[in-house]
Amino acid sequence: MRVRLWGAVLAPALSLALTTTAAPAAPPQRAADPVPLERLFDNRAISEPSAPASADFDGAGNSLSARDLAAAGWTPGRLLTLDAARLRWPRTATGRPDNVRADGQTVRLRGRGDAVSLLVAATGGTSTGSGTVRYRDGSRSTYRLTAPDWRTGPLSTKAVALPHINTPGGQRAERARLYAVSVPVVRGREVAAVVLPRDPGPGADLHVFAVAVRDNGAGWTGGWGASTGGYAKTGPWSGRTLRLVVHSGAGGPRLRIRLANTFAAAPVGFGAASVAVQGAGGGAAAARAPVPLTFGGQRGVRVPAGAEAYGDPLRFPVPAGRNLLVSLYLPGAVTTAPIHGRAQQVSYVSAPGSGDRTGDTGAAAYTGTLTGWPFLTGVEVAGGPGTVVALGDSITDGQGSTAGANRRWPDVLARRFQAQHVLPRFGVVNSGIAGNRVVTDRYPGDGVSTDTSGVSAQHRLERDVLARPSARTVVIFEGVNDLRTGTPAREVVTGLRSLARRAHERGLRVVAATIAPCGGFPDCTAAVEERRTAVNAAIRARGTTSDAVPAFTPVPAFDAVLDFDAVLRDPRRPQRLLPAYDSGDHLHPGDAGLRALGESVDLRALVPGGR
Repeated sequence: MRVRLWGAVLAPALSLALTTTAAPAAPPQRAADPVPLERLFDNRAISEPSAPASADFDGAGNSLSARDLAAAGWTPGRLLTLDAARLRWPRTATGRPDNVRADGQTVRLRGRGDAVSLLVAATGGTSTGSGTVRYRDGSRSTYRLTAPDWRTGPLSTKAVALPHINTPGGQRAERARLYAVSVPVVRGREVAAVVLPRDPGPGADLHVFAVAVRDNGAGWTGGWGASTGGYAKTGPWSGRTLRLVVHSGAGGPRLRIRLANTFAAAPVGFGAASVAVQGAGGGAAAARAPVPLTFGGQRGVRVPAGAEAYGDPLRFPVPAGRNLLVSLYLPGAVTTAPIHGRAQQVSYVSAPGSGDRTGDTGAAAYTGTLTGWPFLTGVEVAGGPGTVVALGDSITDGQGSTAGANRRWPDVLARRFQAQHVLPRFGVVNSGIAGNRVVTDRYPGDGVSTDTSGVSAQHRLERDVLARPSARTVVIFEGVNDLRTGTPAREVVTGLRSLARRAHERGLRVVAATIAPCGGFPDCTAAVEERRTAVNAAIRARGTTSDAVPAFTPVPAFDAVLDFDAVLRDPRRPQRLLPAYDSGDHLHPGDAGLRALGESVDLRALVPGGR
């Protein structure tokens, strides 16, 4: 069965936040000539606990702890990769100006990409304002930026949280937050400068520590990916090697990996890493000797709290549709890790005290097993037309499928793209997390937790979709967990529309899938079914709204709709899964149902500019 596409498909529309013009901006700029950000620093945010008076971040004498920043790996001049953007923490000494309070200053920038990323925090409350991006060709676009407060902002979207605040009366055990936010730019145009938002007056101040143009993987395609669902107790691992098994849907002549220390409170060190194609017999054995990976030319890398690290591009032919072994040596003690909890794939860990086994072809050293994916969040291949991202919950994550068989519906979709030559052969990245919700967080976004169901889709969209390499299309298939826990249908629809709006601002095509039936699962009551029916009706109408524009003109939120409900439901009992597609728990489709989802998709619906 092919999924019906409801209504005509529109090209992704840029929101009003990305209007462009070749004419000069109407508001006069305070700084006509762009200058580097550090020349604009006018505020001191960082102090030593022993000398709190050397900084005053918020106007009340409070500041960030230099000691806590160093413990997190955020040392002066450190290059931090946050949501695929490379942002440099200020080089300035403690007690010297290290950030600028935004008030219309013009910051010099260079580069092409998909966004401008800023490392920010607000004082005195959340700060929201509008600014301008200037391009080398004389055109401009506007953006709107929100910076959460450094003491009360959400932990679920932070870049890093520090355990203390320095105050005039001494250090206080209170979380301080810093945030990486991004604003859209016109793809293909070279950025020349960014004009910061103006200070609206008394109240909250927006502080900017770093700014950069983000190039989230031009020339790279997602071969495999996983989303970090939480920060959990692990191991302990010390002097041991992880050998993670991942399935690359797309192939290419070169690869690079992405390691993430998301949600962490401390840096993590990797002593060595390697990649190999898995041997024909499966398990931890490689088909041939693993090839070493490097990071900035070095065998190892230390990743600060909350940050990421990309491996250097490696000439390594990646065959499409094959399992890879990515081995990571952990020389120091690791007792907690950011993790994707439900991998539906067995990976391996070497014996205690076995040391660096990244170069082993055989499996003898790998005596332990893992059922999740710690640290590794991406394998990207060179070339290709870009990436389709599947944003979802446990059904997208593959719960109910045969472990180790790569039968998730995004796996089926990836094989179909690679098997044809009429449309672009997109890579497909699975950003599903079991238990995830659209509106509310399961994992709070900070601290060690047994819950690895992730922060909400709203709070992880930047990291898990927009920052994926050359993202072209997002398929949103999520909402049943919200409905099962009592979230009103209207809030779920509003959340889905918000995801679509933000993805459209970045030029992505947005495809929504209807929510599958779950009748027979213990908490799928008649009230849940009523809410599911209402949400699906809104999705089939493509999330159309008329409440935000003049003359009540319909505005479609989604470019296309995949009717996964129609694919999976039992025609005789539409509130239930078709028995042949049911894994047995009445919520998750089994292998046959997931295959039906992946095969039902009209691939043209996922191609930007398609019908």
